[in-house]
This record gives sequence, C-alpha cells and structure tokens, in this order.
Amino acid sequence: MPRSKALVTLGVMLSLFLVSMESTVVATAMPTIVSQLGGLAVYSWVFSAYLVASTTTVPIFGKLSDLFGRRPVFAVAMAFFLVGSLLCGRAGSMAELIGFRVVQGLGAGGIMTLAFTIVGAIFTFEQRARMQGLFSGVWGVSSIVGPLIGGFLVDQISWPWIFYINVPPGLVAAVIIWLAWGAEPRSGGPVRVDYPGAVLLAGAVVAFLLGLFTLRTPLGWALLGMAVVLCAALIRVERRAPEPILPLPLFRERLFAAASAHGLFVGFAMFGSIAFVPLFVQAVRGMSATAAGATLMPFMLGWVTASIIGSRMLLRTGYRSLAVAGMISLVTGAFLMSRIGAQTSHVILVVDLALMGIGMGLSIPSLTIAVQTAVARGDLGAATSTLQFARSIGGAVGVSIMGAILSLRLGASLRAAGVEPTTVSLGRLLDPLARAAPGALDVTLRAALAAAVRSVFVVAFVAATAGLVATLLAPRGRLAQLAARRRDAAGAVGATPAEEHR
Repeated sequence: MPRSKALVTLGVMLSLFLVSMESTVVATAMPTIVSQLGGLAVYSWVFSAYLVASTTTVPIFGKLSDLFGRRPVFAVAMAFFLVGSLLCGRAGSMAELIGFRVVQGLGAGGIMTLAFTIVGAIFTFEQRARMQGLFSGVWGVSSIVGPLIGGFLVDQISWPWIFYINVPPGLVAAVIIWLAWGAEPRSGGPVRVDYPGAVLLAGAVVAFLLGLFTLRTPLGWALLGMAVVLCAALIRVERRAPEPILPLPLFRERLFAAASAHGLFVGFAMFGSIAFVPLFVQAVRGMSATAAGATLMPFMLGWVTASIIGSRMLLRTGYRSLAVAGMISLVTGAFLMSRIGAQTSHVILVVDLALMGIGMGLSIPSLTIAVQTAVARGDLGAATSTLQFARSIGGAVGVSIMGAILSLRLGASLRAAGVEPTTVSLGRLLDPLARAAPGALDVTLRAALAAAVRSVFVVAFVAATAGLVATLLAPRGRLAQLAARRRDAAGAVGATPAEEHR
C-alpha cells in the first residue's frame, strides 16, 4: 500500500494529464511541422503511429505490473514516454518524427494502464466512484488547455517545445509515485502474458495501415493480405490463450458487440476530426496556431460537458436512448463539417465541432457504463480495455485512411488546376507575409486543400453514420436491469456476494 494516497493520486493525475493532452497539442502544431519538415502525404502517420503503439502495449504493461510490481513498470513506461518526447523534439524529418512517436506511444500505453491500475489498488470501490469526477476533470482540463498550449508554443517559441514541455512534469510524476508508493504484494501464482496475441495484433494493425498507404501498388495488396492472415492467426491464438488480450467470448453478447462496433466507428470519426481541423484552420482559413487550438475547444468542451450531464441522466433514462441521441448529434455535426469550404464562417465551424463533441460525450460514457454494469466482475477489466482498444484502433485506421484521401484529393485538385503538386509548398499558406499578399498560386492551393479536407469529413460522416447504426443494434434497457441480470447470472454459477461486489 502507498505511504501517501494524496501524493500518489497527484502523481497519477499529473501523468494522465500529460498523456491525455498529447493528441490535441500535437494536432495544433502539425500544420507548422509539415511546413518545415515536409511529408504532407504521411501527415496522418504522426497520429497513427502513436495510437497503434499506445494501444497494443496496454495489456502487456498491465500484466507485467502483476509480475514485477506497479512502481518499476510505471517508471519504465514513463521513461519510454519522456525519451520519446525528447527524440520527437529533435526530429529532423517526418520519418524520424513518426519513428519517435512510436517510442512515445509505447510509454503512453503503459502510463494509461498503470495509472488506472494504481487507482484501483489504493481506493475501494466506493472511493473510486467518488473520485471519478476528479479524474474526469483531468481529461476535461487537458482537452481545453492542450490546444491553447500547443498553439502558444508554436506561435511564440517553436514546435519542438510541444514535446519538450512533457519532460519536467513527467519527471515530477515519476518521482512522486516512486517515493510515495510503498511495498506491494506480488501475484502468488504465475501470470501468463499473451505475448503471441500482442505480437499478432500489432503486426496485423501495422500491416493493414501500411497496406492502406501503398494500396495502388502490389506491395499494398500483399500487406493487406498479410493483415488478413495475421488476423486469422490472432483469432486462433486468442481462442486458446488462458489470458487472451482480446476477450472473444464477450463478443457473443449483443451489448458488448454493439458497443465495440460503436467505439470503432466513433474513434474513426473523432481522431480524424482532431487531426485535420487545425490544418484547415491554419492553411485554408489563414489563422494562427493559437487560433487553431482554440477552434478545438468547443469540441472538447461539448464532449466533457455532455459526458458529465449524460452520466447523471443514465440513472433516469435508458442507456441506448442516450447513446442514440448522442450519435444523432455526432452525425449531424459530421455532415455539416463535410460541407465546409474556404469561405465557411468560423462561427459555423465552431458550432459544427461542438455538435460532434456533444455526440461523443453522450454516446461513449453511456455504452461504456452499460457494458461495465452488464459484465461479470471478473471480466470488467477486459471489457473496459477492449472498448478503449476499439476506439484507439478505429482512430488509427481512420486517421490513416483520411490522410491517404487528403493526399490523393489534394494532388488531383492541383493537377486539375494545371499545377504540379511537387512544385508547391504548404509552408506558403502558413507564412504570415504570404497570407497578407496571396498570389494566384496560393489561392489555387488553398482551394485545393479546402476540397481535400472536405473529402476527409465526408469519410468522417460515413463513419459516424455507421456508428449510429451500430448503436441502434444495442439492446434496450436501463442500468438497474443490467445489474440485476448480472447478479442473477452470478448467483446461477454460485458466486458469493463478496465476489460479485469486489
């Protein structure tokens, strides 16, 4: 047990703040980074690499902490994250930045897992329920502060500082948890880590993403075929694994399957929105990085506010009704975003993003809490992590597909206007002097980029619509009914009340 719950809680909150802030900070800075390092064609890989790395390491770090203890494994995860942050700041090319984001993502997955594991270890169930608002506040604050910090650092200092800024608070969090966390009991029996499942899962996702980027070549189709083979092998391995990374039996439950599909599609739509809105605001609208960060605030505020309100409404209304209402808001916002152009009012853009944020805030907690209420206590961790995994993989795949579409549509639009894509630079659209006196080429490039970003949001609209369909397939009911069914099922197999409520 820790010597000081308050200090450990502070360290956990600080580490969660860093990880949750990372995506919005980087999204704000990416247009400037692309203008200096080039590589617009692989723009989305900066996000995808981080998401894939952080997602696939979540179950590994969790089980390693059972073997070797929370404190040393947390320290290793934080070391990966901070070293990756330093390397990202030193990147001299887009390829280097993508590679270093993998290192950073490896640490982020471990930090996320260990943070919630530590919270579960030091607080009882009732205390965790009371602390939920505090940890939700961390996500809310980071969602608001992240874009502003990212924009300020890019405009006033330089983009590498969006990565360097992680180091001081990260070191403080690591030292606090290392010193305040006392001796802890180890698992009495052997813990089997599903390394084959983790390797196959990571390999399948990476092969699929690489295949999407090289789809028009024989290599691309070969990679997609490899992804299918690895997925088949993964399913075979997971069926036999004593502690599988993917809990396949849970997918037989209609609620869990619908919630997982919902997570996949909303992650697809969400991460694409976060990744490409700053590019549109800076390069098409001609605004600063700070203004681009502020544009994301309504999206995040809508998400956090709707999440808080929706979680309370769950006690009085059906979880499916609330989730469907949220998805209708998300689909509406995505549809409106698919109609944006170079002359779109900034107010309209902000309203559209707020609608998308409200949709995320109403739908994600509703289905997550419903699943957590329905599954057996022994499956709670696996069910929750799988839903998070579905959203992360959806985001990684979504950003990759959207990035490929952006590159293809931008090139096609420029060629249609009689401009060879290799002769133009995105950096001109981010140069204040060029924006003050735009030439004919700048106008053409801006129009082409606006059309390309609009195509990206058409894809987000399709993904959001698929998420709505998945939500409609979820069974109706209320949390009290799900809890009663879980208790009945537990009683049928002879579970004791202590086992059911721990």
